[in-house]
Amino acid sequence: MSQNSYSQTIAQIKLVVALALWGGSYIATKIALVDLSAGTLVWLRFLIGVLMLGWYARRQGELRINSWKDAGQYIILGFIGITFHQWLQSTGLEITEASTTAWIVSTTPVFMVLMGWLFLREKIGWLGVGGILLAAAGVLLVVSRGDMGSLAGGDFGNPGDLLISISAPNWAFFSVLSRPALKRDSPIKVTFFVIFFGWLLSSIPFFAGSGWQEFGRLSAQGWTSVLYLGVLCSSMAYIFYYDGLHHLPASRVGAFLYLEPLFATLIAALVLSEHIFLTTLLGGMLILLGVWLVEQTASRRDQSEPYAPE
Repeated sequence: MSQNSYSQTIAQIKLVVALALWGGSYIATKIALVDLSAGTLVWLRFLIGVLMLGWYARRQGELRINSWKDAGQYIILGFIGITFHQWLQSTGLEITEASTTAWIVSTTPVFMVLMGWLFLREKIGWLGVGGILLAAAGVLLVVSRGDMGSLAGGDFGNPGDLLISISAPNWAFFSVLSRPALKRDSPIKVTFFVIFFGWLLSSIPFFAGSGWQEFGRLSAQGWTSVLYLGVLCSSMAYIFYYDGLHHLPASRVGAFLYLEPLFATLIAALVLSEHIFLTTLLGGMLILLGVWLVEQTASRRDQSEPYAPE
């Protein structure tokens, strides 16, 4: 085996590990939310992530911001991608199931294409339109758990499903806004400063609401979940993911993203005893097929920016 083939094999293994870790993040979040509020969990999780990624970015010589303009951009990205986005997902997970969340979040690439059509006048084509409709049908099937008649009465799952559904276009918006920064700076630098400023902004409601007082309620299981989210999901998984982007074409990396909701569904069933409904799997397959069709119409897009909602 050549050195290049060996590096690509290792990169593929790291990608699978990263997607498995992100798939487990929804389950770990639900467990931690038993002891902590959503705001406190976001603050503590990303404090750990900031420390871990800061150490790694320092080793790479990526801890310097070039201008106040760049800093302002990172602050905006941090609020949208970390402070607000993670609040949506954590609050939604207090109510909805982890597997449902993962399937809804997997529609993010569809919203990225829609935003390109709305704001950048990028063409979608009939194949893309068909993919969007399939993904939408899949989401409705997942949140209704097969009871499509309830949707006609205005019942869109539960409030948690609605918050998670908002998080998907929000991450797509964040990804589009991230493009200039990713063209200017390295992925690890962008990731660190986005997470840093997002965590910094989340500190305002955390200290204003005396969130630190919740730490005493953390059980051993809660601490394990927080450490899993902070050390593995908010730092190591990102590093593994970017290593995959470094050694593999973006199109091949994108194919691995389909594994995340599958991992989440399996882990949720094993750890949280969530039922795997046939309608959920059918809806999930429609979502993945729809996302795949949409991405075929957007193959010309530069896909070096990460789609990594966790």
